[in-house]
Amino acid sequence: MSFLQLKQITHYYFNPSNYTKALNNISISVDEGTFISILGPSGCGKTTLLSIMAGIIEPTFGNVSINNTPLKKTQREIGYMLQQDYLFPWKNIIDNVLIGPKIIGSHQEEMTEKAKQLLIDMGLETVLKSYPNNLSGGMRQRVALARTLITNPSLLLLDEPFSALDFQTKLKLEDFVSALLKQYHKTSILVTHDIGEAIAMSDQIYLMKAAPGEIHQRFEVPIEVRDLSPFEARKHIKYQHLFDRIWEELNSLETKSTI
Repeated sequence: MSFLQLKQITHYYFNPSNYTKALNNISISVDEGTFISILGPSGCGKTTLLSIMAGIIEPTFGNVSINNTPLKKTQREIGYMLQQDYLFPWKNIIDNVLIGPKIIGSHQEEMTEKAKQLLIDMGLETVLKSYPNNLSGGMRQRVALARTLITNPSLLLLDEPFSALDFQTKLKLEDFVSALLKQYHKTSILVTHDIGEAIAMSDQIYLMKAAPGEIHQRFEVPIEVRDLSPFEARKHIKYQHLFDRIWEELNSLETKSTI
């Protein structure tokens, strides 16, 4: 049985005079511990789909379940990491990480120790009492990841979390996050515009088409690529072959949308 299931997800956006069909009949099954990426042209509904998985938006039709339990009953099992870190500038790093436990009422001494260990695992042991403005962009995103993982979500949703970083920092953080999520055995869904990032980090890739958003094609990342770090994966010949295939499909979708 799949860990995460999306069944016939269809979603409309309504206004007083009209409506837009954002998503149409999307069904996806994700096994536990799998890393999935969702690619597609702008306006295909990737972020809408991620918001539905997070429970932020309720789909017009269809349903989402985790371990065969409806999403509404499993909200605390979901972690959501955004493009911006959204750290509180007036709180130090350890207190930023502990925001989640405080909100859900589980802020006890063991959670403080867990937060410290997470930050140590992320190479941030020297900045526990520092403030966000004293950290680099890559360090801030690692803090944001620690804040997301502290409540031990079983599903991690990533909405272009590296897009605001410079390329060198982005590559280093991809390696770090990929290794950490494998260590914690997290089921992860990444929304990205970056084909290379999707291939380097994922087990499977779903390519969406727009107007309305639908699953166009599913790609399996070769095991030889999956077994490498994201940085090393980019050097493998099968990485380039898959990149070319997805590039051609994405180009064909964008060409059709302009005809």
